Amino acid sequence: MVIFRRGQRVAVYKKSEDEGWEDYMDAYIGAHGIITDPDTSKNDPDDLVEVSLDGKGTHRFPQDCLKLLED
Repeated sequence: MVIFRRGQRVAVYKKSEDEGWEDYMDAYIGAHGIITDPDTSKNDPDDLVEVSLDGKGTHRFPQDCLKLLED
């Protein structure tokens, strides 16, 4: 399991299976950003991760739709 930390670069790479996924989030698939607020309960898959997307604002996403990008 990936442990997300503040400042890491991530991509929204797929639609989440989590109930926290909203239809409007489909527009962000493929977007890149920086983790601004990782979950606080030891990467509980049910917790949302706050990501500041490049040019698209800050949003909270389920963890299963995010992947880390190489620096």
